[in-house]
Amino acid sequence: MRAPWLRVAATLFAVAWGGNEFTPLLVMYRADGQMSALTVDLLLGAYVLGIVPGLLVGGPLSDRYGRRPVLVWAPVFGIAGSAVLAAGAGQPVVLGAGRICSGIALGLVMAVGTSWVKELSDDAPAGGARRASMSLTAGFGLGAGVAASLAQWGPWHAQLPYLVNIVLTAAAGAVLLTAPETRARAPSEPGRLRDDLRIPAAGHQRFLFVVAPTAPWVFGTAASAYAILPGLLAAQVPGLAVGFSGLMCLVGLGTGLGVQMAGRRLDDPRSVRGVAVAMSVAVPGMVLAALTATVQSTALGLVAAAVLGAAYGLLLVGGLQEVQRIATPDDLAGLTAVYYSLSYLGFFVPAVLAALDPLVGYPTLFVVGAVLATACLVLVLTNRRRALPHGPQTVPPP
Repeated sequence: MRAPWLRVAATLFAVAWGGNEFTPLLVMYRADGQMSALTVDLLLGAYVLGIVPGLLVGGPLSDRYGRRPVLVWAPVFGIAGSAVLAAGAGQPVVLGAGRICSGIALGLVMAVGTSWVKELSDDAPAGGARRASMSLTAGFGLGAGVAASLAQWGPWHAQLPYLVNIVLTAAAGAVLLTAPETRARAPSEPGRLRDDLRIPAAGHQRFLFVVAPTAPWVFGTAASAYAILPGLLAAQVPGLAVGFSGLMCLVGLGTGLGVQMAGRRLDDPRSVRGVAVAMSVAVPGMVLAALTATVQSTALGLVAAAVLGAAYGLLLVGGLQEVQRIATPDDLAGLTAVYYSLSYLGFFVPAVLAALDPLVGYPTLFVVGAVLATACLVLVLTNRRRALPHGPQTVPPP
């Protein structure tokens, strides 16, 4: 690979593939393992238990010791996660352990890999966030699509998807070893690690009032598109539920990948246009999800997945661009870790909705989601002039 950033992006792609290949198989685990919707949704969110430590510790460690010494562990954990998942079909505890390993790998690539790609993008400094987010989204989408196809029509349907990822991740890990280091190792006495774990930029007013409120919607919208809706529509596609789940993943994440080019053009460092447009797309996405849950239409479900996927893509690239403007070189990986930790809270949305469904039903829950998304949009617009990048952290006069 001539472009150095591609050597790191390959690991982002492979680990993201491994992180999301589990998602379209939720329908399979419910059928084969007789697991409840709440159980499989908790397993979906279990890898957040690995992601958050990987993010919050991996970022500062890479700022201290360099990008390569930390990121090389991502393929190791990714391979271990896929191996455990392949061996754990029908065993929720084993599946949970595999999800946590996959989460650690994903946390490392999101905190360390995203920063490394940005630093290697000397030819297009402003495009570092887009390159990282597109690598992740492509991995999420193709991983889900291939896994669903293999599980629906291939042999060893509970193992083969993970075996494919093991081979892919091992190859990406070998390429990663040739990527040039961009972060010098700290001096022999760099100070206490717990001091490095403090991220002062996380208290920046623009991060608190513009980025943080929108972060959980990144994967909240994505999970709604490809984790909740396929389960609600499974009865409409008898015998093809796993394949249809993969299709919805591809539609949602494919749309998310496509709009990220537009997201770069929408971005304006002197306004909140990027994240505001993204939240404006999330609102009708939630409304369409409510309609899909009501009428049980597969066609409407695909449209809802596309709109929610567009919101996901715009939110991801918009949030990363905001983070990369706010952060200094010394806390770029750390602040990226905080941002992704907040964004992955959205993966608990399916479990929360599954727990509340017997009380109020999915249509009402999605309507509530639309209302909450509107409130976040209003909050962002209200703070559109707060703490503009490279300016004082106060509200400028109108």
